[in-house]
Amino acid sequence: MSTPAISSYMSQLEEQLGMQLCSRGRSGFSLTSKGQLILDEAQFLIGQIDNFENYVIELKGELRGTISVGILDSMLTDKQVNIVDLLGDFTSKNPKVHINLKMLSPFELQREVLEGKIDLAIGALPTKMSGLKYIHLYIEQHWLYCSDRHPLSKEAEVDADRVRQYALINRGYWSSSEILKHGFKECSATVESMEAALILALSGSYIGYLPDHLARSWETEGRLLRLLPESFGYQAEFSLIIKNGRLREPLIQAFRDEMGRLYNREIR
Repeated sequence: MSTPAISSYMSQLEEQLGMQLCSRGRSGFSLTSKGQLILDEAQFLIGQIDNFENYVIELKGELRGTISVGILDSMLTDKQVNIVDLLGDFTSKNPKVHINLKMLSPFELQREVLEGKIDLAIGALPTKMSGLKYIHLYIEQHWLYCSDRHPLSKEAEVDADRVRQYALINRGYWSSSEILKHGFKECSATVESMEAALILALSGSYIGYLPDHLARSWETEGRLLRLLPESFGYQAEFSLIIKNGRLREPLIQAFRDEMGRLYNREIR
């Protein structure tokens, strides 16, 4: 809108209200004291209208706004959570809700939920933080793998001591005690995601733990070999992570309800 047009509209408004709202001229533009009061009241009124609209929508059962969801990488192949169906069903039932989907490391997932940067997260966490609620979802199985290019794949028989002689892929969020718990003392490569671990394992230079759902297609093709499952393997507990005090917020509650339908149980 041009300056003369704005000036014309302002003059009409001032005439309707019976007071001068702004000073304008060669010295520039500025609100009068009454103009500032009218502006403040107008902004308050607009805010009240928005609040009323949201209230009516909630009464009708419609949700709107933005929900930020954090997940770990490699969850696309995990049929236990079926993240595609979960998000698809949630958004189809709540079309006015904007989804912000973030893929983060386990530590970042927890930190951003705690700081309010994301509303909730789904993941497996080696260590847990205070101030967060962890709702159990399912168990993910991990096995130790090498590729068909690795020296172990050429050996007819191997034992656990022989496997431990080779370079293991470390997770950036594992502590030294976590590495020991998985059967090794040292690591020769570090990753922050499961896809990165898969790449290094396929390279033939390393052995590494991978979720069975991520490794399955490569194992079927003969590109990955599972190493001594009776000796090497662990289970990761996946949880829904929400900051304490936020469980009953409408958007979070709706997402929990959708997860409850997915798992055929109440998520609380």
